[in-house]
Amino acid sequence: MDDDGECHLGSEADKAESSRSHHGPSSLLLQLPSNQTLRFRGNKAEAWGAAWEGALEPTADPQALAPGFAGTEEDRKPLKERPLCLEEKRRLRILEEQAASRLSGWELWHAGKQRTLRRLKSKGAAVISYAVMWRSTLRHIEGHFGTGIQSYFNFLRFLVLMNLVASLLVVGFVVAPNAAFEALNLNWTDRPSNSSVNASCLQYNPTRQGLVNYFSYIMDLLSGQDFMELSYLFYGYYQHSAVDFIGFSYNVPLAYLLTALFYLLFCLMWIVWRSVYCLKHSLVSEDASLGSYSNKVFASWDFGLIQHTAVELRQKSIRYELRMDLEEEALHRRQAERTTAQRVGLGVLRGLINILVLGLLGGSFFCIYLATEYSQKLLGREDSPVKNNFFLELLVAYLPSIVITAANLFVPMIFGFIVPLEKYPLSFEIKITLLRSVFLRLASLVVLLVSLWSQITCSGDPQNPSCRNCGYNNILHPCWETSVGQEMYKLMVFDLLVMLLVMLFVEFPRKMLVTYLPSSTLLQLWGQQEFMVPSNVLDLVYGQTLCWTGALFCPLLPVLNTIKYIAVFYLKKLTLYANCRPAERTFRASSSNFFFLLVLLLGLIISCVPALYSIFVLTPSKACGPFRGESAMWSVVSNAVSSLPHIAKDFLTFVASLAFAVPLFLLLSILMFYLMALADSYSSMVKGLKVQLRLEGQDKLFLVKQISDMSQ
Repeated sequence: MDDDGECHLGSEADKAESSRSHHGPSSLLLQLPSNQTLRFRGNKAEAWGAAWEGALEPTADPQALAPGFAGTEEDRKPLKERPLCLEEKRRLRILEEQAASRLSGWELWHAGKQRTLRRLKSKGAAVISYAVMWRSTLRHIEGHFGTGIQSYFNFLRFLVLMNLVASLLVVGFVVAPNAAFEALNLNWTDRPSNSSVNASCLQYNPTRQGLVNYFSYIMDLLSGQDFMELSYLFYGYYQHSAVDFIGFSYNVPLAYLLTALFYLLFCLMWIVWRSVYCLKHSLVSEDASLGSYSNKVFASWDFGLIQHTAVELRQKSIRYELRMDLEEEALHRRQAERTTAQRVGLGVLRGLINILVLGLLGGSFFCIYLATEYSQKLLGREDSPVKNNFFLELLVAYLPSIVITAANLFVPMIFGFIVPLEKYPLSFEIKITLLRSVFLRLASLVVLLVSLWSQITCSGDPQNPSCRNCGYNNILHPCWETSVGQEMYKLMVFDLLVMLLVMLFVEFPRKMLVTYLPSSTLLQLWGQQEFMVPSNVLDLVYGQTLCWTGALFCPLLPVLNTIKYIAVFYLKKLTLYANCRPAERTFRASSSNFFFLLVLLLGLIISCVPALYSIFVLTPSKACGPFRGESAMWSVVSNAVSSLPHIAKDFLTFVASLAFAVPLFLLLSILMFYLMALADSYSSMVKGLKVQLRLEGQDKLFLVKQISDMSQ
């Protein structure tokens, strides 16, 4: 009786346990917090149950594991690339072999071809990865200093590659054809001019007369004058002609203009593509709503660090970020507790500081304008007191560059001293200081161009006889395009020289003093030089903006900029290892180049304005250059179109007419609204996924609590 009862009770317990094991997971999953929103997100419990039942299946479908099976993207990956354990990979390999044994000959051949293509693709990717520029150097920098500083060198490599491709474009279509035509002594055919040229506008002879001393050649090399003007480096050397060679005609002015325009368009497309790529990653990875503190604690460590010093600096960086978050929260709490009088006082203080900032910016711009005007007037006069004096002439030639560099060096320091008085959050404090420095650098270049353009177009003296006869100030700037190119050339050379001087006479002595005089309290407070990623990237953006601005007037400037950035890469690498250390106060966006690409795009837009203004509005120099005698640079395009066959000319005329522009505008508007709707739908989807991620976190907490209760 007892045995039967025990058997009866045992069978009932087995049935209950079997029922709990079969229905338990589904009933438990029905209690998850994420199932509270089923009416908004669909039947979540059924999805969980299906996933649970699929996990209980002992084997998978062999047909689905066939080599030619087109499943999901994860299923199409090679088995060694799937995130599975070794035992699971062995089981899947056996299943694939069993499935392959039942395939026909054609299917086996097709599956083998797919495997071969995957192997070739993998090997090709490995070979290309070894051919990446500075690959080992960047990995070494990442291992010693982390990904923040590596982002600067990645950005520098991007600029080197972009300038290298642009250099090949300029050399291939402008410089090399002209050099080849001159070397072969081919016949040059002068292009007909559309305007009568005044004889007084043709006076242009940059070559010095008489005996020239040795220092004059150094002066010419640094300033781009004399023999440098009569070279392929500057605009004034190229001819307003075409070359006819065995039935082939090469129009030099048209090639010059189209190459410059395509160069700017190519840079724009590349920067936009890279910006979109970085923006997608930043939108996915940077989101404080998913737990800022947990990301810093569990996911902020850089496992590429190998040196003890770098590990300590990374620990300080993480500690600083956590301290900065806590200080920002405390600051927000103090802001909420401020009285009305305190808020009014802080607002007045911020207003006064912003007025001071505007005063500093205005004073810097006024000094740049005066230096440019004074330098051009002294160098343009024949009876100038600086003539035949090497040092004075060099100083006056580089006066605008010296003033711009001094403003870009000292004014941001003042910004850094006064910004703590405004009592902004620490993250916003870094951003506003950076934005003020960006505005100073780009606006200083704009002021330089405006001062040059005011002298070229005689805006201050419209009754100048030279401007009435030639359309520009022929006395001060007989070849004004070359004058603009020389200013950009001098700024680029001076920027590189300042970098060398700072490294040799500031960073290296500071490193030696801090290292060998450790007892000095002042030196210890000063500390070792920090490698600040934002300021160094802004130097690159400033140099690249100079290159874009002067590319139309100095065709070989992209080539020089490529050489300069290659030198900058090795110089910055040297000073990083020898003189600097990573900054403890890191810039949060340094791991993502989207902000820097945005500033670079702004620099490109600013540099396109003077180029387009020169092409469509200003009168070209009549004594030099490929557009001499034309009313505008764009006239060569109109002349080239008018010489085309009738069908091609009608087609281009239709493309430039309103009959084509209006439908194109409507089509682009429809496409824009479609993309906006698509972006809105994707934004809603991303928001829903973020909500689901939070609910998944609550599900995990619920399951952990259930496991804890059952274990007790």
